[in-house]
Amino acid sequence: MVPGAESERRTRPGTSTGSGRELRLVAGDSYASWEAVYRDNAAWVYALMFGKVGNKPDAEDLTAEVFMAALKPLRITASAPEVRAYLRATARTVLAAHWKARMGREITAIEGDIADDPPAELPDSGAEGRAAAVLAELPDRYRSILELRFLQGLSVKEAAQRLGVTVANAKVLQHRALRMASRLNERGVR
Repeated sequence: MVPGAESERRTRPGTSTGSGRELRLVAGDSYASWEAVYRDNAAWVYALMFGKVGNKPDAEDLTAEVFMAALKPLRITASAPEVRAYLRATARTVLAAHWKARMGREITAIEGDIADDPPAELPDSGAEGRAAAVLAELPDRYRSILELRFLQGLSVKEAAQRLGVTVANAKVLQHRALRMASRLNERGVR
């Protein structure tokens, strides 16, 4: 807790709900600081983003974008419900921009409303295990290019330098590796 931020959201002892979440009291129904806004809302914004994009890195990036976009126009004196409503609207805008950049078309409607109480834990889809199994089955060069590009986040040029190949060769390796990985995944490699 930030020293001196006495009106920051506080947990009241003995006010636990059945879901394991604790009820919190907001003094004056507003937040004391931007840190309090972030702490109270980051989990549900991340859960929404993860549910829409399906992967942790994009969900983390989009969550950060939501808070960065909301930082300047959002008033700290706004009530907690107003802050949540503004963050919901900002999340919709950030998601629409994300899908426009990814799919090349604007998606302006996001199905369903965003729940105030997201699930405490996100279910394990098993994707990490499947990805590890598929990577283990790939030839070394294919596995290396995919690890460099998608797990380490290197550019094609950087991955090519690490592998000691040309950029064009790295692109071909990546394409072939993705195609083989797709076939292995379809066959259900475990």
